[in-house]
Amino acid sequence: MITYEFLQHYWWFLIALLGGLLVFLLFVQGGNALIFLAGKDDRERELIVNSTGRKWELTFTTLVTFGGAFFASFPLFYSTSFGGAYWVWILILVTFVFQAVSYEFQNKAGNIIGKNSFRAFLTINGFLAPLLIGTAVGTFFTGSEFFVDKDAVGDIASPVISRWATPWHGLEAVANPFNVEFGLMVMFLALMLGALYMINNIADEKLTSQLRRSLLVSFVCFLVVFVVVMFQLLTMDGYAVSADGMVYMESGKYLHNFLQMPIVLVIFLVGALLLVAGVVATLLGYLSTRGIWLAAPGTVLAVVALFLIAGYNNTAYYPSSIAIEDSLTISNSCSSEFTLSTMAVVSLAIPFVLAYIAYFWRQMDRKSLTTEELEHTEKY
Repeated sequence: MITYEFLQHYWWFLIALLGGLLVFLLFVQGGNALIFLAGKDDRERELIVNSTGRKWELTFTTLVTFGGAFFASFPLFYSTSFGGAYWVWILILVTFVFQAVSYEFQNKAGNIIGKNSFRAFLTINGFLAPLLIGTAVGTFFTGSEFFVDKDAVGDIASPVISRWATPWHGLEAVANPFNVEFGLMVMFLALMLGALYMINNIADEKLTSQLRRSLLVSFVCFLVVFVVVMFQLLTMDGYAVSADGMVYMESGKYLHNFLQMPIVLVIFLVGALLLVAGVVATLLGYLSTRGIWLAAPGTVLAVVALFLIAGYNNTAYYPSSIAIEDSLTISNSCSSEFTLSTMAVVSLAIPFVLAYIAYFWRQMDRKSLTTEELEHTEKY
């Protein structure tokens, strides 16, 4: 029999999976960040823009789906984070608006600010979007400053359940070094994935060589930040939940989660190894252009594992750093059993959607992108 607790854990797993897919698809942002770093002339920059331009809708759609899934399955998180830390989410959305406008209008007639101006917007999106998303996810481990009062829903004058405690509304997250380091880790990961994808997608020897150099630099930076983040994560105090639902601080909580959920630990280690193997094999020439197909599943698996240790094993996935008793868990912030069970039926269609995406992805990337091809197709 499917229980309410099973449905809660099932939907947190789907959230984790969407989060992993979103981080992988940030290769679009990582590619955009390399427009001026790897692209040395207009021809090379045009190749980069058209390479990422064929996939940018997938990243944005996954971001919206990620938010929608949170809204449907864990509405209290949605109202607390999106309604309280709104400056962070607004900035993320603004960067994606810059991205969409830049792709659509840089080659339109009447562009009075020039293609490079729009490419600069794409570059800003490339660096800022993964940095902000990573910083926001970092608060899943360090906590945010909010209060929750479910009784307030009956207050006719002000039926607001969640209230933010600072006027910064999410921007205060940058005051915590761990959050920023987590954001930098995601940003450098996006740069790596962007370089790997374009090495696979673009047939241009000179640009590929420059992309490999960018891959090496971003990989070194990623490794440094990754080691720092994981050391802090495994040694920090975490927000544990007792059998009666009380939240308390536990030393080494996230290390305990890995050790007490060995399957999650294996998922994380396999993901990390696949990611590193994809990059190293590409740099050493063993896989030449196919390293992305090791790094992609590796990224998804590693991110899924991080989401699972944030919410599974009696852990508060969105802790309140000023009112620990108001921290959000998968049991106290989820939708009703009827809603979760109904959506669980709908979720069975997810594999078919993924198969559809994979098919058309293969159709679009059947041939590597070249300068000659751009002369006969519509450009971004």
